[in-house]
Amino acid sequence: MRVLFFDIGYTLVNEDRVWAARCAEQAETAQAKLMGLSAQDIYRELEKASAAGLPPFRTVVNKYRFKETAPYRSELETVYPDAADVLETLSGRYQLGVIANQKDGLRERLESFGLLRFFTFIVSSWDVRVSKPDKRIFEYALQTADCPPECACMIGDRIDNDIAPAKAVGMETVWIRQGFGALQTPRNESEAPDHSISCLTDLLNIF
Repeated sequence: MRVLFFDIGYTLVNEDRVWAARCAEQAETAQAKLMGLSAQDIYRELEKASAAGLPPFRTVVNKYRFKETAPYRSELETVYPDAADVLETLSGRYQLGVIANQKDGLRERLESFGLLRFFTFIVSSWDVRVSKPDKRIFEYALQTADCPPECACMIGDRIDNDIAPAKAVGMETVWIRQGFGALQTPRNESEAPDHSISCLTDLLNIF
């Protein structure tokens, strides 16, 4: 194993506050009020979409045909408390990278979290104009790292976005059961992770 690639949301970064605020804000839109939708209603729909392997927010927006959508407020993200220590340990053994669906400014956010220094390769959907689960973003990351897939591992919280497409290109996979992704269940062998963990610290028992 040469390169470990990480997702961001609900892998290195806890998004609980983001989604609580986003649901509350969406519930305050005129359409949501007209339909009598509460923040809790919208949050439950996000959970249902996630469990079904669908993109949560987009699925909810399409279901209710929201014309006004609450923004994703990245300033409410918080780094998991074990992230820095785990990345510091692993960066002494492997090269580390990121493969993530993220808006512009990912490097700056990683710097603000104190995590940028651990990563050699950062591949964001914003920069390459390809989003997970499209396997091309994984192939691009492997090419950038000059690493064959059998020598790389993808670590992420979602079966649909992280585990299945990474396996499809031949990478090893670790499913970290945090956030909405923990509600998912592998449906077949192509979606089954090589390893399943409940927090970042558990990676140190694997690598």
